[in-house]
Amino acid sequence: MKSIEELEKIRKETLGKINLRKDRSGIRIAVGMATCGIAAGARPVMMAILDELSKRNVTDVIVTETGCIGMCKLEPIVDVYVPGQEKVTYVKVDEKKARQIVVEHVINGHPIREWTIENYE
Repeated sequence: MKSIEELEKIRKETLGKINLRKDRSGIRIAVGMATCGIAAGARPVMMAILDELSKRNVTDVIVTETGCIGMCKLEPIVDVYVPGQEKVTYVKVDEKKARQIVVEHVINGHPIREWTIENYE
């Protein structure tokens, strides 16, 4: 960066990216990727989510990582945030479940309640 003009250009580009995020549907998927989650298989779960979204050409969902939330025995954990709805926390997620969560919950809008933390026994 050699000038104020370059800095201003970077600022405008960054603001444009932030504004794009505001225009998205607002759905966000967070995968627990702390040591406990990774040891339980969170990396393949995240890759399955990304692959399923890609296969279905879903580009307006944000997939993020999160740290440990203190429930290591329930890992891999996946949170789905849909604007205007309660967060849904899925536990003991594997690759097959991850793909079904994308299809049923994220795309079709039907959470799979039997896999949620509320229904864990």
